Amino acid sequence: MLTSLDKLGKHNLGGLVSVADERVRVAGEQRWGEHVTDPVAAVSALAAADRFGEYVVYERPGAWVFAADPIGGVELDANELRVSWDGRTTAGPWTGTPAQAVDRALAGLPVGERTAYGWIGFEFCAWSLGATAHVHPRATLAHVMIPRIEVRIDAAGVRVAGATPAETGDIHAVIAAAQGSPLPAAHPVDVTADPTGYRDRVAAGVAEIGAGKYQKVILSRKVELPFAVNIPATYRLGRRHNTPARSFLLRLGGLEAAGFSPELVAAVDRDRVVTTEPLAGTRAFGRGDEIDTAARADLVRDPKEIVEHAISVQTSFAEIAAVAEPDTTAVSDFMAVRERGSVQHLASTVRGRLAADRSPWDALETLFPSVTASGIPKAAGVDAVFRLDHDPRGLYSGAVVTVSPDGALEATLVLRAVYQTGAGAWLRAGAGVVGQSRPEREFEETCEKLDSVAPYVVRA
Repeated sequence: MLTSLDKLGKHNLGGLVSVADERVRVAGEQRWGEHVTDPVAAVSALAAADRFGEYVVYERPGAWVFAADPIGGVELDANELRVSWDGRTTAGPWTGTPAQAVDRALAGLPVGERTAYGWIGFEFCAWSLGATAHVHPRATLAHVMIPRIEVRIDAAGVRVAGATPAETGDIHAVIAAAQGSPLPAAHPVDVTADPTGYRDRVAAGVAEIGAGKYQKVILSRKVELPFAVNIPATYRLGRRHNTPARSFLLRLGGLEAAGFSPELVAAVDRDRVVTTEPLAGTRAFGRGDEIDTAARADLVRDPKEIVEHAISVQTSFAEIAAVAEPDTTAVSDFMAVRERGSVQHLASTVRGRLAADRSPWDALETLFPSVTASGIPKAAGVDAVFRLDHDPRGLYSGAVVTVSPDGALEATLVLRAVYQTGAGAWLRAGAGVVGQSRPEREFEETCEKLDSVAPYVVRA
């Protein structure tokens, strides 16, 4: 992909230019050969057009999909499973773990060659980690939908599937009009206030670590926004200033969100290779070459950050090994530094081949929640999160998921995001607390992470 784009000599954000020269039909899709110089503007405009119902936008490296107008789906609450298809919904209790319930429900739908898209909340983990007492009975654990319409944008052009001819024309017109359109104006948010008592909660976590209750916990704070947010416009402006591993934009089940994910929780490809990408250890980024270089040098030699990262990788390795074929689990790129918007992280990649008797949902359940968003040991860390974070996390530190008809599954960690419901809009960020943590520094780290989104919020 990069080689092809380099040959075209294009360096714009998103960097995608169609190489097709005429309209063609491929497997029921309609494709145009128009230039798409700004795919972020394209998918943001489709979301903002409000013509195609609920939607999920998902970005993988070099490709975007706008999936809209659900024809079916699975909604899992703490006490109820709802499965819908073609206008009919059945509801009832569920058994097993949330991962098993969603997996069974999706398997029972006639999805054919369609990909499912949606999200799972942090509370999804409570059943496998023995923390259900902390979960509200009506908490949403997962919401996954199967779209009628899919619009895919990559270097091959624009491909539309499932739409009527009129809708396809509308989609084409919206994308064309978005190219070259001006960026929205930001309404930056101050994130330096601490009404949640974050520093005191970090101190409490450090004390519990000192008492031997656990090794690490990720504590977060919520920043309420005093105005309604234009989520698609915030996604467009924020993506211009971020370098995510994945990004997403969604409106599903009364929740709107947009984010710039720094890492994968879990990915299982069609060859059954399981991947996770723990990021732990943080410094600010984007403050000038000299300052960024000094921060990087400080990051890679800071004992607290190194310990935090090493124990995260150790836990990720053990989790993949638990669902992988023997002797296939390995670490690569150990403690590399990766830039993610306003911050830079220590990063590693852990992979293994999924065992024959395990499903992709088994892998996700084992790796979820991300060790970099929960704690170590994970059960004790999650218990501490529920006790010390106070507010339910919901989508924050959960995952946006895609489930492909070939068996592939991908779950990207939801951080660096903005969230909105009918009750209001908010940001949220956390920091990894270990025995060496200082409350003031951990608060500063949350500010650095919030700066990936806070300067780019667009008021509705």
